[in-house]
Amino acid sequence: MTQSIQAFILGIVQGLTAFLPVSSWSHLIVFPWLLHWNDTFLNSLTFQVALQLGSVLALVSFYWKEWLTLVREFAAGIRQGRLYDTFQRRLVWYVIAATIPGAVFGYLFEKQVKEVLRNPLNVGIAMIVFGGILYLADRRARSNTRDYSHVSFKDSVIIGCAQAVALVPGVSRSGITMTAALFLGLDRETSAHFSFLLAMPILLGASLLKLHKLVHHFPAAEVRPFVVGIIGSALVSYIVIGVLLKYLKRHSFVPFVGYRLLFGAFLVIMYVTR
Repeated sequence: MTQSIQAFILGIVQGLTAFLPVSSWSHLIVFPWLLHWNDTFLNSLTFQVALQLGSVLALVSFYWKEWLTLVREFAAGIRQGRLYDTFQRRLVWYVIAATIPGAVFGYLFEKQVKEVLRNPLNVGIAMIVFGGILYLADRRARSNTRDYSHVSFKDSVIIGCAQAVALVPGVSRSGITMTAALFLGLDRETSAHFSFLLAMPILLGASLLKLHKLVHHFPAAEVRPFVVGIIGSALVSYIVIGVLLKYLKRHSFVPFVGYRLLFGAFLVIMYVTR
C-alpha cells in the first residue's frame, strides 16, 4: 500500500474522530498498530501537521461567519474602549481564557505525556474511564437548560483546564470539553458548539508551531501524502461537525459512550493477548 493511500485513510480516521468524543489520537495510534503499518512517515511531525491542518480547515470553513463576527465585534470594542459590553466581545475573552491552559500544558508536556502513555493498553484504559465520566455527565444533561448565550467566564476557564487533560491519548479533546460543559449545566448542543469553537485556536496554534519547525527542511518525498492527509481530514471533519450538531439537538451521547467502552475493552484485550 502506498504512503499516499495510507495518509488518506488516516486522514479519514482523523476526520471521523477529531470532533466526536472518541479520541482521534487513540485511533491514529491504534490503526497503524492493528494494521502493522510501520511507515515512519505516519508517526512523523509532517503527518501530524497535515492531520491537524485538515481539522483546522474544516473548522474555519464551518464557522467562518461566526469567527468573522467575533473578530469584528472585538475590534470594534477595542476602538470604542468597551471590550465586555456585548456577548460576542466577552466570548472572545472566554475563548482566550479557555485556550491558555491547554496551550501551556501542551507546549510543556505534550511530547513527554504521549511518549509515556502512547501504548494501546493505556489508550484503552483512558477510553473506558473517560467514557464512563461522559456517561455520568450525559445523564446530568437531561435537565440542563443553559444554552450558548449563558456561557460564562468561569465556564470557559473550567472547560479550558479540562481541555489540558486531553494531552493523554484516549481522553479526547472534544470529549473532555463536552463532558466538562455538561457538568456545568450547558445543554448538549451548546457543549458541542463551544467545544468546536475552542478547538480552532488550540489546533491552529499547535499546527503553526509544528509547521514552523518544518519550513526549512520539509521532506520533498512527503509533499504528496501531506496534501492527501490534509484533504481527507478536512473533508470528513467538515461533514462530522455538521452531523454531530444536528444529532445532539435531539439525542444523547450514549452511543459514543458505548463505542468508547467497547473500543477500550477491545484494545486492552488485544494488547494483553498479542
